[in-house]
Amino acid sequence: MKKDFVKILSVFIIIVLFTNTDNLIAQTYSISGIVTDLNLKPIPGVNVVILNTNIGTASDLKGNYRISGLKNGIYTLEFSSIGYKKLIKENIAIQNQSIVLNIELKESVIQSEEVLVTAGKYEQKKSDLPVSAEIISGNKFAERNFSNLADAVRFVPGVTMTEDQISIRGSSGYSRGTGSRALLAIDGLPFYTGDTGEIVWEMIPVLEIQRVEIIKGAASSLYGSSAIGGVVNCLTRDISEKPLTILNGFYGIYDKPYYPEWNWSGKRRPFNGLTLSHSNRIGNLGFNVSFSRLEESSYRKDNDYKKYIGFIKTVYDFSPVTSLTFLANTFYKRAGQFLYWKDSRNALVVPDKNTNDRIEVNRYLFGLIYKNLINDKYLLNIKASYYRNYFTDNEINPNESTSNLYRGEVQLNTNITDFIVLTGGVEGSYSIVNSSLFGNPKAVGLGIYSVADISFSSSLITSIGVRYDYSRLDSLKASGSVSPKLGFNYKIFNNLVLRSSLGIGFRAPALSEAFTSTSTSGITIKPNPNIKSEHNLTIESGLNYSPFNPLNLDLAIFNNEYYDMIEPGIDPKDGKVVFTNLVRARIQGFETNASISILPGQLTLQFNYTYLWARDLRTGLALRYRPRHIFYSSVDFRKWNFEAEINFRYSSKVEEIDEELIDLGIIVDGELRVPVYTTDLKFGYDFLSAGLPLNIYLNIKNIFNYNYVELMGNIRPIRNFSLGFNLAF
Repeated sequence: MKKDFVKILSVFIIIVLFTNTDNLIAQTYSISGIVTDLNLKPIPGVNVVILNTNIGTASDLKGNYRISGLKNGIYTLEFSSIGYKKLIKENIAIQNQSIVLNIELKESVIQSEEVLVTAGKYEQKKSDLPVSAEIISGNKFAERNFSNLADAVRFVPGVTMTEDQISIRGSSGYSRGTGSRALLAIDGLPFYTGDTGEIVWEMIPVLEIQRVEIIKGAASSLYGSSAIGGVVNCLTRDISEKPLTILNGFYGIYDKPYYPEWNWSGKRRPFNGLTLSHSNRIGNLGFNVSFSRLEESSYRKDNDYKKYIGFIKTVYDFSPVTSLTFLANTFYKRAGQFLYWKDSRNALVVPDKNTNDRIEVNRYLFGLIYKNLINDKYLLNIKASYYRNYFTDNEINPNESTSNLYRGEVQLNTNITDFIVLTGGVEGSYSIVNSSLFGNPKAVGLGIYSVADISFSSSLITSIGVRYDYSRLDSLKASGSVSPKLGFNYKIFNNLVLRSSLGIGFRAPALSEAFTSTSTSGITIKPNPNIKSEHNLTIESGLNYSPFNPLNLDLAIFNNEYYDMIEPGIDPKDGKVVFTNLVRARIQGFETNASISILPGQLTLQFNYTYLWARDLRTGLALRYRPRHIFYSSVDFRKWNFEAEINFRYSSKVEEIDEELIDLGIIVDGELRVPVYTTDLKFGYDFLSAGLPLNIYLNIKNIFNYNYVELMGNIRPIRNFSLGFNLAF
């Protein structure tokens, strides 16, 4: 009995010893802490990277960060964030225990160390890019009570919006809910509908966005069709290392219209929004979950809405260098449908025949992103997504469409040497549509690309790339397109950088542009079986100069040549709208941006001016809905826990619009338009120093109650007031 017991005890001891030995062998540690400014205020969204590796994280809303899965050794960490000086901590030694490292960052007005992933599909410093790029910080959405990404994009230099359609440097006019010449993505997953090919801005969960990166000019060499004018990539928040719950909300009202005869309701119309989100990590699994409800009575009759946005992001870390991310974004809306006014004396009321027009929308995006750092030289990215789009209206014969868009991409980043980074990949898409407007067409797209970024010296970086795309829209003839690009970035001095790029872009027509056959609000649209892809050639040169520390200047000149540009027009034979390759266009211009910190960290001024000369070379007329002059400016003051900001936006009166809709009597007084002048005010207060994780914001938008249109017969928001809060616990 004793012998048996001894044998059992011996075996048990051996198992325990081997188990402990294995644990010791596999034991890993972490580096964690909190990042604050010099006033000990937490800084969210700080990039924390172990140098010479692909291992890193970002601080959460409370400034906490953690890098796990580290073995014993000596590490060097880099801490960087927009508006703060980069900090490098060397000789951080891990010896059989985890380390707590708290960091304080100093504010800086120099933006040259901003990092983007959109331009080359891997992390690059903004100062190293051969193209112009802009960044919208995620905190702007809460601070200015933006519930729609399109509202924030309106303040980006060189970008204009005509209702819900984006134009980067004049790339687009207005095509009435179909097609886009800018590609929207969320965490690199393309985000446009499978039937109309349009961007649905309101679906983006803005409070889950860490930053938005905007690349200007043809990006088809990496992103293919729809990136002919540029790319807008929304990067979602990193998962918090500790449980974090955020409650964000706002309530606002529209003032009375400027003219008493426009006051159709006799009331001040309210709007509100509420978002609840939670982030946490359990072992190797982390998640962000949020739900938003938005409601508006609207200053325009029959333009009210209720919207519901759901968002889930989960990340499972198989190891410090291998992860699988799952994204889900859902959107449901019931709303009125205000397309254009009854007439100028009834500018906030729809025509009688469109009274009580309603739409219902249901959309889902699901995505998977697999990342694996194979070794120090190879990084593998695999992306797959499914986007379902459904909408219907309440017409006697309802317009209805369901589209299913499937996409997949395999991408490999390779550091061939310390001076050459090669990015290559292959992607495909398949779209199925069942619609009363477009029929039941299918579309297939395939693309293969390769781009090399070469650092010839510490001063010169050259980018060379090419992409081939194959596109087939149902019964239309298949087509192929080659999109090369060439760019360079040359640092004359540390404070003076030159850049230049040349790229060819293309865009295949959306299914809706080829197959739409419907009538709505007095407009009849017919299909075009002969439509073909459009192309462009983009050339840009620019420089960035900081003559002294508080001042940063940026200048860019550009020339865009468009061939077979797709635009809607009126067929004189039957008076119906048809999308066709009407235009051989040229768009030229320049941008100037200036940022100066008068009181570092306290008072900052920004000015942006864009000049556009956009012409149809066949007719000599200006391209529709392109303003010639665009000017933005802002003054931002932050002191103690108080902040105030004033934003001004101007764009000149557009020269050309859809005159045919006026001539046919569809839009009464549609010729009325003016330059755009809008001024917004924001005030905020941070209660963190009092021990309460609460921020409140007061916004007054269009403070002078200026009346203007972006699209004919459609008054943009009148003066409104909103009070918002952001509570993190």
